[in-house]
Amino acid sequence: MAETAAEHNLAGDLGAPSEVGDVQAGNPLPIGGAHQQGAGVNFVLFSRHATAVHLEFYQQPEDSSPNRVIDFDPVRHRTGDVWHVWVRGIRAGQLYGYRVDGLYLPDQGHRFNSRKLLLDPYARAITGVENWDFLAARGYDSSSSLTDLSISTTDNAGTTPKCIFTQDHFDWESDSPPKRSASDTVIYETHVRGFTIHPSSGVSHPGTFAGLTEKIPYLQNLGVTAIELMPVLEFNENESDRLNPITGERLKNYWGYNPVAFFAPKQSYCIGGRHGHQINEFREMVKICHRAGIEVILDVVLNHTAEGDELGPTISLRGIENSIFYMLEEGGRRYYKDFTGVGNTLNANHPVVREFVRNVLRYWVMHMHVDGFRFDLASVLGRDEHGNILRNAPLLEDIAEDPILRDVKIIAEAWDAGGAYQVGSFSTNRWTEWNGQFRDDVRRFWAGDAGMMGSFASRICGSSDLYESSGKGPASSLNFVTCHDGFTLNDLVSYRQKHNDENGENNRDGNDANDSDNCGVEGPSRDPVVEGVRDRMIKNFLLTLFISRGIPMLLGGDEFRRTQRGNNNAYCQDNEVSWLDWSLLEKHKEIHRFTRGMMAFRRAHPVLRRENFYADTDIKWFGPNGASPDWADQRQKSFACLILGLAEPDLFLLFNADTKSVDFAIPALPVGKIWRLAVDTSRTTPDDLFDSGKGPSLQGQISYRLESRSSAILLTDSGGVA
Repeated sequence: MAETAAEHNLAGDLGAPSEVGDVQAGNPLPIGGAHQQGAGVNFVLFSRHATAVHLEFYQQPEDSSPNRVIDFDPVRHRTGDVWHVWVRGIRAGQLYGYRVDGLYLPDQGHRFNSRKLLLDPYARAITGVENWDFLAARGYDSSSSLTDLSISTTDNAGTTPKCIFTQDHFDWESDSPPKRSASDTVIYETHVRGFTIHPSSGVSHPGTFAGLTEKIPYLQNLGVTAIELMPVLEFNENESDRLNPITGERLKNYWGYNPVAFFAPKQSYCIGGRHGHQINEFREMVKICHRAGIEVILDVVLNHTAEGDELGPTISLRGIENSIFYMLEEGGRRYYKDFTGVGNTLNANHPVVREFVRNVLRYWVMHMHVDGFRFDLASVLGRDEHGNILRNAPLLEDIAEDPILRDVKIIAEAWDAGGAYQVGSFSTNRWTEWNGQFRDDVRRFWAGDAGMMGSFASRICGSSDLYESSGKGPASSLNFVTCHDGFTLNDLVSYRQKHNDENGENNRDGNDANDSDNCGVEGPSRDPVVEGVRDRMIKNFLLTLFISRGIPMLLGGDEFRRTQRGNNNAYCQDNEVSWLDWSLLEKHKEIHRFTRGMMAFRRAHPVLRRENFYADTDIKWFGPNGASPDWADQRQKSFACLILGLAEPDLFLLFNADTKSVDFAIPALPVGKIWRLAVDTSRTTPDDLFDSGKGPSLQGQISYRLESRSSAILLTDSGGVA
């Protein structure tokens, strides 16, 4: 005989009240989510300390009352800590949510409140986000003097999103991931909405996954092999009630580093997302990227959620099993440990949470075909429940050794807000790391700081001082000069100070240490001399990025001098501060040409991107006079290196961060070979960069004059003299 659960049919559209057999016990596996099984759907939810679970079905996203409720029988519909039920006749597009009952004892870590409709942590799509009320989602009575110790009696169903049941139908058309090697990878970091939402983008569907695909030919032409997308997992862009003090407009959660649903693509990045269409629109983007040879890497936030601290909303995990999913303070489990800077921290190395994280990653690889992940504040994932950094963190090893994830790129932001900084020592060799030291040392060298030659030389060679002792190679170093978090490349050479006034935090937010220089004028300038210096400095950074061993990452829009008007923390600016203004592509076509040319130069010279460190026989170092550089001389800011190409042309790289021009001695060559100029950042287009082997001959010259704050590349040629 079929096992049944108590059911309430509150509206007619789901059919007459269920007969025996329409609702059955279901299965505890797979753990989490809603899965088609035969003529029905199996719903599964983990909760160890819940006393009751209710599954509610809704007709419309804004409905405050369900039209059908199924009460789980704790005897028949629970296996261990897993609650489950099978329901016949559920169709794609059905809206649902959970209510979970249990103790509301914050001091013991329990925050159950059945008056709050909760998201299924495994929901693959959610809807109704545009009018989301985080205040109504608070699990406590905000009017009480006891604050979060007093339970809320407010029902939030009408102002919170619902989960959407979806069926997994999509024609991948024999999609195959590009599987680019580290040595062939060039990453372009961008924001799905910001990439095309500006009217100048010229796409048919601005601000969406579809809009991004319209720009794929542009990315191909530029030389990009992978796009790293800022968070696309569902978040509430309207969670903030703060206003821009300059314009009076409401500030947004634009970046999206505050997730609410780890399996669900962002609804607002789709053309038609109310009925779960966002899943296939995301897949279509991935499929088209793969067809173009471009990998898709997701920036995932698996260190915290949007539920915040003890005064935050109850959205999902807090109301399902707060004491397991979050790190709580030992002295008072009412409070959350905060290694993320946003109020809570996922208890990532608890076995249940580890399995959840692995399932998130596996889903995006198996069902959405993504090619890799960048883990935000990844050091959090290496902490135990007490916040201690683990020597061999189980979750990090699980991710590295998971057989499903074996071929995908895993990239760590190897630090967190709790003081951990693990660049060079993060977990196993399988992990690549955002090399923050590369960013800092390259900026400081080109800013003219004293004593930076040695560090700069190490960065362009793959950072062996950071990675070699742990058995890692240059492929472990993801090199970048700018990223979403900080100044754009244009602003790095246009502002000495941050200008975050529009963020509404009195310019206190954002990093004060930017190692930037305004080249004589703070902000925009019409002075051609100032602009010329800025172009030169931007070219220096681009040249440095693309000649360095390791994996280069370019911030989207830097190739045509995108500006954020000096804002180095534009997380809340869903406007022209953050959007890519494509009209700048024409205005700064010289920088675009140079960027494209440097990517091509890197491709043409495999010696620059090999996945091992240079041996002493591969590279030689010179001061301007042709002798070995004096690395200990704090005043010295100019040096060169000769990279022996063996079967390739030799490369002579010259760097001058000084404020005066410098004459460099050119190494002598055997008979039959000559030096040609390939790149000189002090020159203007088209004389700043030449196709490989087509630059002017330097035959007969014994020195090369490099202008102030400039860099150049010479290469050997055995052909005729031009």
